[in-house]
Amino acid sequence: MKVCIYGAGAIGGWIGSGLARAGCSVSVVARGATLDALQLHGLRLQQNGRVTSQAVASSASPAEFSVQDLVVLAVKAPSLPEVVQQIAPLLGPNTLVMTAMNGVPWWFLQGFGGALADQRLISVDPDGELARAIPAAPILGCVVHASCSQEEPGLVQHHFGNTLILGEPSGGKTARVQQLASLLEKAGFEVPVSDQIQKDIWFKLWGNMTVNPISALTGATTDLIMADELVRGFISSVMLEAKEIGARIGIRIEQRPEDRHQITLKLGAFKTSMLQDVEAGKALELDALVAAVRELGQLTGAATPFTDALLGLARLKAQVHGLY
Repeated sequence: MKVCIYGAGAIGGWIGSGLARAGCSVSVVARGATLDALQLHGLRLQQNGRVTSQAVASSASPAEFSVQDLVVLAVKAPSLPEVVQQIAPLLGPNTLVMTAMNGVPWWFLQGFGGALADQRLISVDPDGELARAIPAAPILGCVVHASCSQEEPGLVQHHFGNTLILGEPSGGKTARVQQLASLLEKAGFEVPVSDQIQKDIWFKLWGNMTVNPISALTGATTDLIMADELVRGFISSVMLEAKEIGARIGIRIEQRPEDRHQITLKLGAFKTSMLQDVEAGKALELDALVAAVRELGQLTGAATPFTDALLGLARLKAQVHGLY
């Protein structure tokens, strides 16, 4: 199977390494120091106390690769406009596109959403460019439950978690999603297939749409954020707004914010991906994590004063530092 990993960061590198071990012909789109490292050392993964290396094809230009069976999109949302301008050479009539990304994707309401079905979310796809380049038909959603970091270019450290939840945007356990799940299981991942991948996306978002931007604002690790009762109360208020929005679009969350807080506390002094992006001077994915929630609130008539405050403050911080 020909697989292209688009986004050679921590998660993309982790998935790509597993697929290469499973016998796939893996290519990677990368740039700069990461591309140099891949060409020199291969795709390296540090896991269970040892480093393995997989030989992969790599290039800064997708045009150097042919049509793929599977494209894994593992980029941050702010990179997508540039990605879709270059991705066409990888896509054929039978290519699957697996989106392994945080936040609300551009295809979130495709084939789903009741009264909002097939509506474009302006916050994540302002002019429809993403939907035109990658329509819903080839897409399989993927929710990643794992912690990985990039210790240096081309070297991924896997910390914990091994789950990739797969699902069709329109629901249903189709043959193609079952086949991809089997391939990923062969590659060593735990791969439950979801009846409603949007629910899994929303449930993960319910936790990281708050702690991520708050860490970016404050520079604090998750233990310090959770230890402050005023901040924790603010987080709960944002989460209750998102919970109401979810209920209005058919995604019910049974947990209370306090239940999720207990899970976050177990992470200890954890540095969120958004805080890492601030420190690295990278663009922040505020639109996919927070602005999309606010937009869905507007579309469903749900009030979002706490979400508005979080978005406004985090966006201003990012703008001042040239990260938005």
